[in-house]
Amino acid sequence: MPQPLVLKFGGTSVGTPEAMQQAARVVAQARAQHGPVVVVTSALSGITDRLLTATRAAAQDGRNGQTRAQAAEAIYAAHQAIAAALLPPERRGPALDAVRQRVETFRRLVEAIAVLGEVTPRAYDAVASLGERMSAPLLAAVLEAQGVPAQAVDAADLIVTDATFQNARPDLAASTPKMRGVLEPLLAQGITPVVTGFIGATPEGVTTTLGRGGSDYTAALLGAGPDAAAVWIYTDVDGVMSADPRIVPEARTLPRLSYREVAELAYFGAKVLHPKTIRPVVERGIPLRVRNTFNPEGPDTLIVAEAEPTPGTIKAVTLIRGLRMITVEGRGMLGVPGVAARTFAAVAATDTSVVLITQASSEQSITFAVAESAAEKVTRALEAAFAAEIARRDIDRIVASPPVAIVTVVGAGMQHTPGVAGRIFTALGRAPVNVLAIAQGSSEVAVSFVVEAEKAEDAVRAVHALTEQTAQG
Repeated sequence: MPQPLVLKFGGTSVGTPEAMQQAARVVAQARAQHGPVVVVTSALSGITDRLLTATRAAAQDGRNGQTRAQAAEAIYAAHQAIAAALLPPERRGPALDAVRQRVETFRRLVEAIAVLGEVTPRAYDAVASLGERMSAPLLAAVLEAQGVPAQAVDAADLIVTDATFQNARPDLAASTPKMRGVLEPLLAQGITPVVTGFIGATPEGVTTTLGRGGSDYTAALLGAGPDAAAVWIYTDVDGVMSADPRIVPEARTLPRLSYREVAELAYFGAKVLHPKTIRPVVERGIPLRVRNTFNPEGPDTLIVAEAEPTPGTIKAVTLIRGLRMITVEGRGMLGVPGVAARTFAAVAATDTSVVLITQASSEQSITFAVAESAAEKVTRALEAAFAAEIARRDIDRIVASPPVAIVTVVGAGMQHTPGVAGRIFTALGRAPVNVLAIAQGSSEVAVSFVVEAEKAEDAVRAVHALTEQTAQG
């Protein structure tokens, strides 16, 4: 039997009758052209948010049962609309029975959470998994109705994880025999498995979820375990773009990206695959493509372990908004060991993530970026941590900037290429955009700089023009 092709569909690719019908067409065409196919599906778009919003509301105000009832009705209605549009009457009953069972499970879970007045990470995962457990049987039924033999498969029966609820770590070695044992017999019979994305289970069978990009992670694991021919991730855009097309209308699809480039793009705000989710297939050299469900013949992006860089090439520009720069500054910091350690220990104690760090070579200041919403509590924590130094004027000030944004330029071709930074900052000077801080990643495939919030889009457009020049040249 040929190696299977793994196709993953995101929430927008299955979220409406038209979208799910198109996804079914893509699967049918892939089967006809390739042979055996394994499908991974996310929950319908918006369903997981509804599930979790109702769960949080139940924990906070258990007396308000109306919110829970409305959520259950809306969730069922979304699936019922697809069944009514795409399934003949004789097939609707079984598909909707599976959805109804999951809706009832949701009702019972949130009622229990409302009584307790709290939601544990384990209960959170039990609720979060229900969206995929509703969409998989529905998509399988739609495929069957279009002449593609299909069967829903629960990923909890395939993927073994640890017990880190909400962000579980899969055990590929333990999962591979389970994947093969369930999927290979179905594929041998010509049946397309439709697997729930995002979820797994502990060795004891307790449901877990895989965290951010979980359905992509499921697809990569199913690609790596059974050694698939390729993994194709279907979304609602033509692959990975060189910039946000809402800011840069002329943004284009990047035909090829390395794992390191994807990692930088994901970290700095681009709407791309989370690097941990694609690592299993990248490490095994299994081709991975990002494609558009609604334009399946259009351009796409191939992600590989190591791209062959063209010297000087800038591939993409990303943007993170809603940040502030925090600066710890003082002449008494010069040559004093441990200041940076104490600074970031104080930040960590506030449970705040630092996005970018830069330090003056004179060691008289440390500057870093945090989310705007965290700036006040971080500043207070630092003032408390350095109260003695502030009192004796070793530290002159701890200050938060006005709102800023981080623009990141990515491209393996920038590595070891003289003059790239000069071109970037010349373009910004002409815009004109003032650069407040600069940092270069240790991977050498990204340069990040901080600009005033109101100048962020101007900066993105100015630097994106350089990607067009390198693409043409």
